Amino acid sequence: MFLAAAPYFQRRFESSDNLLRNFQSSILCVSTVGNLGSMMVLTKLQARANYPKRIIASLALNAVVFTLLAISTKFFLNISVGVYFAFLMLMVLSASLATGLCQNGVFAYVSGFGREEYTQGIMSGQGIAGVLPSITQIISVLSVPKKQHAHGAPQESSTSAFIYFLTATAVSAATLVAFFYLLSRASSKQRLSHASLNEGPEYDPAHSERKSIPLTRLLRKLFWLAGAVFLTFTITMFFPVFTPQVLSVRDPSTAPRLFQPATFIPLGFFFWNLGDLMGRVGPALPALRLTHRPRLLFVLSIARVFFIPLYFLCNIGGRGAAINSDFFYLFVLQLLFGITNGYLGSNCMMGFAEWVEPEELEAAGSFMSLSLVGGLTTGSFLSFFAAQSS
Repeated sequence: MFLAAAPYFQRRFESSDNLLRNFQSSILCVSTVGNLGSMMVLTKLQARANYPKRIIASLALNAVVFTLLAISTKFFLNISVGVYFAFLMLMVLSASLATGLCQNGVFAYVSGFGREEYTQGIMSGQGIAGVLPSITQIISVLSVPKKQHAHGAPQESSTSAFIYFLTATAVSAATLVAFFYLLSRASSKQRLSHASLNEGPEYDPAHSERKSIPLTRLLRKLFWLAGAVFLTFTITMFFPVFTPQVLSVRDPSTAPRLFQPATFIPLGFFFWNLGDLMGRVGPALPALRLTHRPRLLFVLSIARVFFIPLYFLCNIGGRGAAINSDFFYLFVLQLLFGITNGYLGSNCMMGFAEWVEPEELEAAGSFMSLSLVGGLTTGSFLSFFAAQSS
């Protein structure tokens, strides 16, 4: 949601060249550091973890964050860019804490069922969660009459931003209702009952603690898969820095509105996330699954670094493109880059269950989530260099 809203934030920061250039990397760093910190703490607190409560808390916090962001598009519009930047970073940090709670809770809770197709479903759901914000952003911009802003910056009205952020609040609320329904189902009740009887106080603090699994043991067993998911998402974090800067090669004065910066930027996010969703769904087919080849997944994750130089062939900042083609940018670069992320990430997050003991499944799910977030954090800091070079 934050990444696809780049045109709106460009409007808010247009008076500060420094913030305009670095706000995207700042969002990434604050988000991933908050996410990683919360994941590390939550992973260490596995013995008395109440995973459903973590998921519920994350959805409630998300709803509050995006409600405040929606309000900020209509009120306090005259505050300084520095104050708004501080507010935005606080919202990003809060959302990242919610993400940590949700990732830790969902992967651990689902892993406890011992069904890898459930984990694959979660990975596919995350892919859908990447596609929908881009679609929402495009629709919200196109549904509001175009406004002209100073300097011709790629922006849209505060009304479209209000609709956009409020949509996130509605999705969070709907998901919360859906999760309560999930917990009421017989399979979930049976899972909760089994956990309280055999695994300690995951859901009932009155029972004795479940056995804590050392992270070093999980690292030995999951080295290649954890390394692959770490590298995959480290390299992936370069795409959010370049995507808001790549513009259509068409003349902005005559191009259709879909190719105007305010819609072309979320269109770039849409194609990347569409590829990511396609890649995440792929391992659902046994013939496309590489969960039994962890070393190959590790090698393929390293090979993705070759996507990064391709961005410099595109129309960064409207300065012209070495390959004068929107098709190349959207279908070759963004779509394929997204497919490889989804495919490798899904294989890694599905495959760990094959390499650990049944009593280690929940802890292994949290550990793999920690590796994923560690990759996001590392990539977000490295993205500052990409922001300066572009």
